[in-house]
Amino acid sequence: MKRRLAVTATLAATLLAAAACGSSSDSSTTPNANASVNGAGKTIKVWLMVDAQSGWPDVVKQANERFTQATGAQVQVDYQQWQDHLAKLDTTLAGAEVPDVVELGNTEMPKYVFNGAFAPLDKGQFENSGQWLTGLSAPCELDGKTYCVPYYAGARVLLYNTDLFSKAGVSAPKTYDDVVAAAKKLKEKNGSDKQFSAFYMPGKYWYAAMAWVHGSGGEIAKKDGDKWVSTLSEPAAQEGLTKWAELAKTYSSGDPTKDEADQDPVFAQGKTGMLYANGWELGAVQEQPKDPNDPASAKVKTKVNGKVASAPMPGIPSFLGGSDIAVTAKSKNADLAAKWAQIFTDTKSQEGLIAKGALPNATNLLDKAAAVKGNEATAQAAKETWFVPMAPKWSEVESANVLQNMLVSIATGKSTVADATKAADAKINEILNAA
Repeated sequence: MKRRLAVTATLAATLLAAAACGSSSDSSTTPNANASVNGAGKTIKVWLMVDAQSGWPDVVKQANERFTQATGAQVQVDYQQWQDHLAKLDTTLAGAEVPDVVELGNTEMPKYVFNGAFAPLDKGQFENSGQWLTGLSAPCELDGKTYCVPYYAGARVLLYNTDLFSKAGVSAPKTYDDVVAAAKKLKEKNGSDKQFSAFYMPGKYWYAAMAWVHGSGGEIAKKDGDKWVSTLSEPAAQEGLTKWAELAKTYSSGDPTKDEADQDPVFAQGKTGMLYANGWELGAVQEQPKDPNDPASAKVKTKVNGKVASAPMPGIPSFLGGSDIAVTAKSKNADLAAKWAQIFTDTKSQEGLIAKGALPNATNLLDKAAAVKGNEATAQAAKETWFVPMAPKWSEVESANVLQNMLVSIATGKSTVADATKAADAKINEILNAA
């Protein structure tokens, strides 16, 4: 998933001005998800990412039906693409007609929370709120208030082609050295095919590369007094990036200038031994949309159907990605919007997500996830995770592609790890500490 963020100064000023006006869209007003509201004749507008459309449309449908039964109101769901959803959201939030509910990636949420885009919520009105995953809930918190609700999480795991593993005489890796050894054997067995990747790793896959950084004891940036300091050029981070680069350069035939957006269809072709992927991609690589341009089209089985397994990535902590749900500060149906968010994130909806291979939003539901066949590795991986720096301006680092540019420079051999990280540190420091 692409997570990009660029909130303009104009948008920030507009949102803060709206909050200061004390109108019905005042962000200090807390919507009541438990309010008795007659929603007959009303329709709330919900913006969800395309993942829900292709991955769990039945979960959305059931939540909408329960919401309508409870309130009488209807739901219009508009599915957004990761590539441009933030630009569309910025433009929309600056106007008068806004969606009532918005999904954002957990790394995107803090900037919008800081800029007053969303209404505060009564945390106690949402099921399992006492056990929410910190990686999802922390971006929602500001000055003791909660501005969004955890939706779902995804922990990354190792996917591997069991057929290729069997033919190469290797078994599921239990250590990082096992991963490298397996990649070596797979390459020796299939090296004559120029399209074969023993371990597919595109150059811009920063969620992967930063996992290698954390696996070596490094981190991206840390708070030092009132300043943020980027630490990619420190020894531990460089060690992790070096290991990542060696794996990518030696065992991947992927384009070093591409990201991971199309890694599922690549793996589905049957010419990849291993892949670092979200747990739900275990199903995605085995069944792909019949029409590649229409994620909602009927799915067909791929060449690797029945030939894929997953395991926690040995020695590499998983990035806890995912999404949160927020009620916009300008919503004209804020109580109804909060009610929909309440239903869409409750245990019943979470169980539907778990069945589709997604991780739930709360720790007390992880055992349910582990009990579902195919989810065991993901649930286990979720117990050892890392997250991006909780800096107010972190999302601007993402939108500036600082990490992606650094990794491409390393993967293509344009720069050494030392030179690339030094340049990245300077840029990250500049962005995180800008006035």
